[in-house]
Amino acid sequence: MFPTPEDLNQLADWLVPCGVTTVAMESTGVDWIPLDEILEQQGIRPCLANARHMKNVPGRRTDWHECQWLQFLHSVGLLRAAFRPEEEICAVRTLFRHRSELIQAATQHVQHMHKSLTQMNLQIHPVISDITGVTGLAIVDAILAGERDATALAKLRDSHIKADAETIRKSLVGSWRPEHLFTLRQSREFFRTYQQRIVECDLAIEQRLPKFEPRVNPAETSLPPDQKRNRAGKKRRRKNGHPNPGFDLRTEAYKLFGVDVTQVPGLEENALPLFSEVGRDMTKWPSAGHFASWLNLCPDNDISGGKTLWRGMRPVENRAGTCSAWPLPPSTTALRLWAVTCAG
Repeated sequence: MFPTPEDLNQLADWLVPCGVTTVAMESTGVDWIPLDEILEQQGIRPCLANARHMKNVPGRRTDWHECQWLQFLHSVGLLRAAFRPEEEICAVRTLFRHRSELIQAATQHVQHMHKSLTQMNLQIHPVISDITGVTGLAIVDAILAGERDATALAKLRDSHIKADAETIRKSLVGSWRPEHLFTLRQSREFFRTYQQRIVECDLAIEQRLPKFEPRVNPAETSLPPDQKRNRAGKKRRRKNGHPNPGFDLRTEAYKLFGVDVTQVPGLEENALPLFSEVGRDMTKWPSAGHFASWLNLCPDNDISGGKTLWRGMRPVENRAGTCSAWPLPPSTTALRLWAVTCAG
């Protein structure tokens, strides 16, 4: 039986008269978050322990004695508290993580649209490369509206598309099977719904950012020149279909950090997602090496007697090390991509 909110409040009320000032908890999904918030409101410092660290200390590992073992390790100082930013940053982090999940869900429905078009032998997505662009969505919407003439569909081609109208026309000659049109319609509607939810999430993030005290006022101190514009003076366009937040990322990041971190190669759209994971107070880590180790961006070498027995990366999932404005494969971290960009 899971504890109710009333049970957790009674627990905190009982700990305060007992003189308890700190409590150790094991990180188990998101079950610890309600109790963590209640304890902080009562002035009790929670110590969120990593289960992997506890395995390195031998002792009793039964469920019955787990709480006693946690209390003993914490009392002798063998547990290190996990990093958790302040409440306002946690709120922004929740919104950014939810936004990333919405993007992943929308991407799945884009793949479903690709599948439906391929099953009807409509090979438009290899021709225009991005079906979620202006031309791709215009053609899909026209097909769902009842248009079957390949020449008329090809006329919806945007001027930025490299393929000519004839190539697009040939790719739109297929079989219009009703079951595949049905799946295409539903996938398109789901994609539109998720895009609307992403915009709403951007608005919620934009409303949260002014609550942080800015380190610089853009009205008094102008932004440095943007070094990431092309020769024509225009901002480089992204080549993926994942939407940018609906507000000025560069200005907001400049106010939060006091410097234009978007000029760091590869950082650009990832400045605010990184802020939502680690905040802007770097005093939590003694040095840059500690910060890189916490991000799981450095190897964990096993050395004995001056000889390296094993080297490799710890199997740890660190959201700050993998945070990005768009989803990345699990084996690829945004910070590693930035490092490669800087080295190149």
